[in-house]
Amino acid sequence: MTDRADALLSPFMERVTARHDGEAEFLQAVTEIARDVLTVEKAHSAYTRARVLERLTEADRVISFAITWEDDSGDVQINRGWRVQHSNLLGPYKGGLRWVPGLSASVVKFLAFEQAFKNALTGLPLGAAKGGADFDPSGQSEAEIKRFATAFMTQLAPHIGPETDVPAGDIGVGGQEIGVMAQVWMQQARRWGGVLTGKPVALGGSALRREATGYGLVYFTAAMLDATGEGLEDKRIALSGRGNVSRYAARKAMEQGACVITMSGRDGTWYAADGFSADALDWLLTAEGDAAFAPPKHLGLRFEEGGRPWDKPCDIAMPCATQNEIGLKDAEALTEAGCRYLAEGANMPLTQDAVAHLASAGVLQAPGKAANAGGVAVSGFEMQQNAAFARWSATQVDTCLRDTMCAIHERLIRERQSCCTQTGAVDYRRAANVAGYRRLAEAMIAAG
Repeated sequence: MTDRADALLSPFMERVTARHDGEAEFLQAVTEIARDVLTVEKAHSAYTRARVLERLTEADRVISFAITWEDDSGDVQINRGWRVQHSNLLGPYKGGLRWVPGLSASVVKFLAFEQAFKNALTGLPLGAAKGGADFDPSGQSEAEIKRFATAFMTQLAPHIGPETDVPAGDIGVGGQEIGVMAQVWMQQARRWGGVLTGKPVALGGSALRREATGYGLVYFTAAMLDATGEGLEDKRIALSGRGNVSRYAARKAMEQGACVITMSGRDGTWYAADGFSADALDWLLTAEGDAAFAPPKHLGLRFEEGGRPWDKPCDIAMPCATQNEIGLKDAEALTEAGCRYLAEGANMPLTQDAVAHLASAGVLQAPGKAANAGGVAVSGFEMQQNAAFARWSATQVDTCLRDTMCAIHERLIRERQSCCTQTGAVDYRRAANVAGYRRLAEAMIAAG
């Protein structure tokens, strides 16, 4: 950080922290962006007068509600839900819903804040929001999940609509849950509408929505490598997670000729020294319970209990699990393992000291607000299809997705002059923050 940026950051964060004390994840996200964009704001008199960034740290509204539902035993359960409608400067509020135990207002607010910059980078007319509940769908019966989804949407429905706020799925919320919630909203609103994206195709969903974030991650990574004169072929990729993002990133990367060597879960890491075969990936993605911890020997795969993906020899790291999953020790392990590129499939998966270590080691880092924007991009395509009563083919969606991810990369490259590292490489983190900020700032100024 330059002395000028440091001098601007300290008083700015003092003001923000006074209003959001105790919200660690949100303050971490704001600090990362403020470090990069405050000098840009101070260099533009209209941005300075409008106090653009400080206004962007305050959500338009934070909606909090109770969700009461009955489990299969007939006992009443109580959860808490949130919807943070952060900014509609660029279009209707847009962002996912996640159901995870321990979810807090701070996490939802950080996700919504990040979403504003991510959606701005896509170039699509999308505002920013995020939401969810502290509900754990694992171990729940199908009937319990349906009852919870119904209760959740009953509370959320008055606050959303196709031109107001269009939620999507996220961790713990898949196509089946979105389908239930879409039906609840339509019954209450007494109209058909694309009020949710990530719907099953039979209910007006888009082709490739499940694949979108993982595919987009690989498309952005390929563009980043291409800019350095390299390609994905034969690159060793360490992936974390075993959900939608990682599974489709793995498939697309393997299709592009890369060698995927790890995937992970809460209990440890699956490692294939020679790379996952298609059979090994298929087995892992369908294995359940304890069986997943004992891979058949012929697959060339082993499970390391408590292991991490980041100490394996690799060229590229793709953290696709959750926020702050890579700390300083993991970052040190990555550099020792030869990692040269990192692309974030999750939102804010690196701690600040991990980011700093990788930067000092010369690792090119693609932040999630750019690299994992494929999901919201295809959600935007789904909104277009619903509004036009149209259905795009998978090929058309895939072409538009690839074009969008390449356009995001080009948008960041255009920030090269102000966002280079000491070696002359593009500082993708700063470029993404600055490019997203500029689009939001221009919209704010245009709105008076």
